[in-house]
Amino acid sequence: MSYTDKLAENLARRAANDLYRTRRVLNSPQGTEVNVDGRRMLSFCSNDYLGLASDPRIIDALKQGAETYGVGSGAAHLLSGHSIAHQELEYALAEFVGRPRALLFSTGYMANLGIITALLGRTDEIWEDRLNHASLIDGGLLSRARFRRYVHANVETLAESLTRRAATGMRLIATDGVFSMDGDIAPLPELATIATQHNAWLMVDDAHGLGVLGATGRGTLEHYGLKIEQVPILMGTLGKAFGVFGAFVAGDAVLIETLIQAARSFIYTTALPPALAMATLTSLRIEQTESWRREQLFEHIKQFRTYAAQLKLPLLPSITPIQPLLVGSSNQALAWSRHLETHGILVPAIRYPTVPKNQSRLRITLSALHTAKQVENLIDKLSYYS
Repeated sequence: MSYTDKLAENLARRAANDLYRTRRVLNSPQGTEVNVDGRRMLSFCSNDYLGLASDPRIIDALKQGAETYGVGSGAAHLLSGHSIAHQELEYALAEFVGRPRALLFSTGYMANLGIITALLGRTDEIWEDRLNHASLIDGGLLSRARFRRYVHANVETLAESLTRRAATGMRLIATDGVFSMDGDIAPLPELATIATQHNAWLMVDDAHGLGVLGATGRGTLEHYGLKIEQVPILMGTLGKAFGVFGAFVAGDAVLIETLIQAARSFIYTTALPPALAMATLTSLRIEQTESWRREQLFEHIKQFRTYAAQLKLPLLPSITPIQPLLVGSSNQALAWSRHLETHGILVPAIRYPTVPKNQSRLRITLSALHTAKQVENLIDKLSYYS
């Protein structure tokens, strides 16, 4: 059998097990309604939680940035790719999250790989929540540190594991702030206490918390009232609530300087276009001044969960815009997704290996720009399965 035949056989097996993935083609900006494969549909699957991805003010800032700096950055940050726009955005992000320094990365995936592999090596140890994002898991594996996973959000098993093993080097506990497929929030105060007790760093990937949680949208750390001393390493992304693209890590000066010197995914890649940095500065200002977006978003979350409870839909507990409807098998999840699609609603099925086997789901995400009527429409179509 040729290599191509083996690949074809694996693809066929995926299709037979309802695990084959396909891409849809959008012919419109992101929004609550999108044009998908030539059809206008109501979307409940974007991470554009505050509805900023198509905001005209951010689009104008991007245009202005392109006129000022061109399109590409041309080089890595340590060569000639680090512009004043990048510098200003790093200052603004550091101020936003209340930390001395911030460092831009091209994506959240690259940020997590860069942070963990720069800080840990063979003599060190890393503990990760079992439901962490793939980028955190891959960063832990690539670091070559001793890699251990603890039961999801179970601080007792984590503490027991740390106590049972004598420290031989640096220790890092890494967790999502908001878990991207379940929508629940990590028990960060307890994790911070355990980290202190066992002389470990605590790293939080707050991709789905920043811009959404906390009194002023500063994420899960603000939600819990945690300081830099409790969570020394904070990673955030810019392509979700902020509606743009990229990622950053924030911490003290020693951490950031270490990453500049040692994070391979920062050193050896082209910098983000400066125009995107200018667009993100505008997005950050909007997020900080238009609190109505978060207020409206949480009204939609309350509305959706109230209706779902009345229908006894199998919804996982979540106070975030991520509302997972647990279906079970891949086949069932596909059936639910196709039912919604026939009614003009886009909610793709999430299946293994993105989620554990037999925990396939519809990952419903809400936006500040959805209307109450649109949420009612979604619930009405889901009532078919109640």
